[in-house]
Amino acid sequence: MLVPSIFNTNLTNDFFGDSFGHMFQDMFRSPLERMGQVSYMSTDIQDLGDHYQMDVELPGYDKEDVKADLKDGYLTVSAGHSSSQEEKDSDGKYVRRERYVGSCQRKFYVGKNVTQEDIHASFENGVLKMAIPKKETPAVEEKKYIAIQ
Repeated sequence: MLVPSIFNTNLTNDFFGDSFGHMFQDMFRSPLERMGQVSYMSTDIQDLGDHYQMDVELPGYDKEDVKADLKDGYLTVSAGHSSSQEEKDSDGKYVRRERYVGSCQRKFYVGKNVTQEDIHASFENGVLKMAIPKKETPAVEEKKYIAIQ
């Protein structure tokens, strides 16, 4: 089955584990995954009374790589990064040439009453910090049944 497990961060295990073993696994991993330094946007959320403090870990990303938007009560945090390395010999021929492109995204429901102006965000040392206020949501009206005689 190709459904990622919540207990395993290696999303290729289910597909390649039984049939092919580990022969082709590294072909589909980023350089960071191969070194064991992967973080899938680990997030900590604290309730601080009047607001929530959300810290999203984005190691290896710069401030310019990170975007956050709010639509229909959902806060979407996304990050994308690309890099390339080239090594040439004295004749200008490639000895090594590598490219990496990666992105990740998470969505959080913050409520339809929260606006873009309400959320305060900062990015420092690979951590996106966001303060999200608690806003009252309208109470759901209790159903009132009509007695049938």
